[in-house]
Amino acid sequence: MPVDKFNRKAFCILLYCLPLYEVSKRGIPIFMKGLNEASHFVRTLPSRKFFSFLKNKYILSLLIFFLWMLFFDQNNLLERRKLNKEYDLLLQEREYYMKKIKEDRKRIKELKTDNENLEKFAREQYLMKRDNEDIFIIVEED
Repeated sequence: MPVDKFNRKAFCILLYCLPLYEVSKRGIPIFMKGLNEASHFVRTLPSRKFFSFLKNKYILSLLIFFLWMLFFDQNNLLERRKLNKEYDLLLQEREYYMKKIKEDRKRIKELKTDNENLEKFAREQYLMKRDNEDIFIIVEED
């Protein structure tokens, strides 16, 4: 059984890494038998039915491109998801603030048109009073 270049290199590396190894009945190291099976699997992978589409170089390059765009690119899928969530939160904040602006504009319009509302607002918010009045602030405790 000939040993190809890959197995020879792997055998040399493993020989230095594993000084003690078991030998099978045929005299072949057990880990070499596993390497032979693994290299045979890798060599026959393109001929298998499931991986036969990878023979086409265009499909293979498209697959690599999509994998790159999904996981390794600067704007990958995870980054896009995070940015979309942030965008949705910003839209919700914008809606909230637009609603508050409308309410404030309505309140300002009321205060500018009616002097009674302006006086009521000044008394409640800024505790203003007339010269001949006294203010009593009542705080309710829960």
